[in-house]
Amino acid sequence: MHQTSPLTILFGLSLLLALGFLNIVLSCALYDTYQPLYVIFVFLIAPIPNAIGNCAENTGSYYSSGYTDFDNLDSGSGVKSFMKFLTGILVSSGTFLPIVLWRSNIIPTGSFLLSLTGGFLVYLSFVLFGMGFQKQDSDDYDF
Repeated sequence: MHQTSPLTILFGLSLLLALGFLNIVLSCALYDTYQPLYVIFVFLIAPIPNAIGNCAENTGSYYSSGYTDFDNLDSGSGVKSFMKFLTGILVSSGTFLPIVLWRSNIIPTGSFLLSLTGGFLVYLSFVLFGMGFQKQDSDDYDF
């Protein structure tokens, strides 16, 4: 199986992140408004709760050590589910912020489109970074 080198992955993700930031900065500079910069802040903090949830799952605490509740669910899954919920709120807030600014005539249509695509590219680069550098536990046996 062909494996991509980590340097190639990192280069591609940095290019994707730079394009996202470029779109958001252009949405501010071309249309003389600063409100789309809030999209950067929302999409930059969006992966943080998900990362905290993954760290809480991987620690050796009581909640993630295999003890189960009455319904055979891991107690640590509540923390991870709540952190995924917060991530979802932040991603949807970052998506709907340019829409609300556009619909209330604070930013023009071009700025709306640039900031929306830039926000998606920034968040996509964070998600792909998390997926690209996970450990693979496969031993290449196919049955």
